[in-house]
Amino acid sequence: MTEQISTSTPTHWARRFFPIWTAQALSLLGSQLVQFALIWWLTQTTGSAIVLTTASLAGLLPQVLLGPLLGTLVDRWNRRIIMIIADAVSALSIVVLAVLFALGMAEYWHIYMLMFVRSVAGGFHWPAMQASTSLMVPKEHLARIQGLNQMLWGGLSIVSAPLGALLLAWLPMQGILAIDVVTAAIAITPLFFIAIPQPERIINGQAAKTSVWQEFKEGLAYVWGWPGLLLICAMATVINFLLNPAFSLMPILVTKHFNGQAIQLATMESFWGIGMILGGLALSAWGGFKRRITTTLVGLLGMGAGCLAMGLLPSSAFTLAVATMFWLGFVNPIVNGPLMAAVQAAVAPEMQGRVFTIIQSVAAGMSPLGLIIAGPVAEYLGAQSWFVIGGVVTVLMGIVGLFIPAIMHFEDGRAGQPTAEPEAEPLKTDLQYT
Repeated sequence: MTEQISTSTPTHWARRFFPIWTAQALSLLGSQLVQFALIWWLTQTTGSAIVLTTASLAGLLPQVLLGPLLGTLVDRWNRRIIMIIADAVSALSIVVLAVLFALGMAEYWHIYMLMFVRSVAGGFHWPAMQASTSLMVPKEHLARIQGLNQMLWGGLSIVSAPLGALLLAWLPMQGILAIDVVTAAIAITPLFFIAIPQPERIINGQAAKTSVWQEFKEGLAYVWGWPGLLLICAMATVINFLLNPAFSLMPILVTKHFNGQAIQLATMESFWGIGMILGGLALSAWGGFKRRITTTLVGLLGMGAGCLAMGLLPSSAFTLAVATMFWLGFVNPIVNGPLMAAVQAAVAPEMQGRVFTIIQSVAAGMSPLGLIIAGPVAEYLGAQSWFVIGGVVTVLMGIVGLFIPAIMHFEDGRAGQPTAEPEAEPLKTDLQYT
C-alpha cells in the first residue's frame, strides 16, 4: 500500500498569499483590541483576580484539551472553508456580545462564553492557516514569512493596548466589538476568491477513507515515531514551562526589584515589542542559516543569555534591563520563526494540522503548571530567580541541541516519509517583505 500526496504551489505565489496574510493581520489587530477592552472591562467591573484567571482559562483550555482533535479535523477538511467558518463563528459571537452590551445585559460569564467560543474557533483557524502557508509559500521563503509573522506580533504588542485604551475613551464597548466584526469580514473576503492548495491523500489510487479516531491516533504515532520532532516538542514544553511564568512575573520584577512603577513596566513591554519588530524584520530579510533549526538553536542561546542577564542585573541597572528586554524581543523571532518554518517544510502536508496542534497543546499545557510553581518560588527567592533558572536551562538546551543528530537533521524529513517540496518561484523585485 502506497500513499501519494497531491500538492501544488500556485504560480505567482506572493500575489496569492499576501492578500490573505494582510487580511488576517488586520483581523488579528481587531481581536487584540477586543481582548484588551474585555479584560479591562472585567477588571473595572469585578476587580476580581479569580474572574480574570477564569477568563484566561476559558481562552486557553479549549486549545490545550481539544487541540489534537481539532488538528485532526483540519487535516480531514478543506482548510480554506475551515478558516472562513472559524472567522465567521468568531465574528458572530462578537455580534451577540455587542448586542448584549448595547442592551445593558452583558455579564462577566458572557465573556467567558465568548472567549471559549473564540478559542475553539482559533483552534481550527491557526493550524489551518499554518498548514496552508506551507503549501502556498516555497520552502526557501517560509522562514521569511515566519519573520513577518513575528514582526506582526511585535507590532500588535506595542499598539493594541494604547489603541484599545484610546478607543475605550471614545467608543462604547459595542463600538469596539464592531471593529472586530469588520476586521473579521475583511479576513474572510480574500478567502472567497483565492484558492488554497489542499493535500489529497490517495491510497492504492483511491482517496483514503479513515475515521477521525484513526487519524487522531495516526497523528500521535507520527510525532512519537519521529525522534527529532518529539525532541522539538519536548524543548517547546520546557521553554513554555520556564519562560512563560518568568515573563508573567515581570510586574513583580519591575516593582519589587527595580523599584519601578507602571511607566517603567510599560517601557519594558514597549521595548520588547520594538525588539520583536526589528527581529522579525531581520529574519524576513536574512532568512536564517541554511538549516533553519540551527538558526533556532542559536536564537535559544541568545534568549537564554538574555534571561540570565535579566535575573542577575542589580536593582540599580534598570536601563540595562530595558536593553535586555529589547534583546529578548529581538531574538524571540529568531527562535520561533525558523522553528515554525522548519516544521512547515519537514512535516508532510496532510499531517500538519495534527502536528501543529499537538505541539501547541503540549507546550501551552505546561504554562499553567509553571505559573503554579513560579509563584511560591518567586515569593521565597525573588522574581529574578526564575529568570536565572529559565536562562540557564535555555542556554543548555541550545548547546545540547547542536550536538543531537535527530534535532540537527530534523529538516531532512521523517525516515521513510520524504516531505513534499513545493516548486519555488524566484522572488520578484516588486514583491517585498515589508
